[in-house]
Amino acid sequence: MSPRSMTRTRLRSAGLAVLAAVGLGLAAAPALAAGEAKHPRHAGFSFEGPFGTFDQAQLQRGYKVYREVCSACHSMNLVYFRTLGEKGGPFYDAHAENAAQNRYVRAIAAEFEVPGIDTETGEAILRPATAADAFPNPYPNATAAAAANGGAAPPDLSVMAKARHDGANYIYSLLSGYQEAPAGLAINQGQYYNPYMAGDMTPFWSGDPEHVPYGGFIAMAPPLRDGQVTFDDGTEASVDQMSKDVAAFIAWASEPKAVERKQTGFAVLAYLLLFAGLTYASYRRIWKGVAH
Repeated sequence: MSPRSMTRTRLRSAGLAVLAAVGLGLAAAPALAAGEAKHPRHAGFSFEGPFGTFDQAQLQRGYKVYREVCSACHSMNLVYFRTLGEKGGPFYDAHAENAAQNRYVRAIAAEFEVPGIDTETGEAILRPATAADAFPNPYPNATAAAAANGGAAPPDLSVMAKARHDGANYIYSLLSGYQEAPAGLAINQGQYYNPYMAGDMTPFWSGDPEHVPYGGFIAMAPPLRDGQVTFDDGTEASVDQMSKDVAAFIAWASEPKAVERKQTGFAVLAYLLLFAGLTYASYRRIWKGVAH
């Protein structure tokens, strides 16, 4: 075989290998959703960006919305009461010995009851929660949660901001974005239209097929209404404000150490830049005047 023929054979084999790899990659990739939700609105959160930090007042308002509205259906199984009093948290107190001894955290935990065991009889009881306990689940199990909500168990909110693209803005947009279903859209009882909810409206749309509405159906009724809670700092409790505040709280709960992580990252980058400068200076000094 001539060198030119060998080259062609090798190129053909390489091309077939690339096509096979691409085909396997497409086969392994998840199918794209047929529907399209509206892009989340930008809420302008203070914690966005590399230098962003959480607004403690906003986190306190967000916790109140979660406590008085969301916690009736949604759990936060991965969040512990003591986390509320850690640095950067909604109830951090610099004068407290530690988060578990934080007076605000202890008072908040005492408002809840969690399963316990009677130390004398060994029987199951309910006891006041402590700072070491996790937020209690409103339902004993997933089956009970689904039965109480039309067959759809409300999702846990512990890491919801991490589980959704542009999490905080998505939660904010979803909660404040409920709309009346457009004329021509068939919607079943117990469902609600939300343009920020992922879904495919094509099978339910009798209008122009070129203008299918954005969004999808959601089993959760609009959870917020104006004036539903009373904020301690006097902030007006509009649907938009409550949506923004509870979204910030869920974002913080999803990653309580986010600000600390950012600060650590800047310190590491500063160290690496300093180390790189010293390394370069040493290199110049050692090899000064040496031909190479």
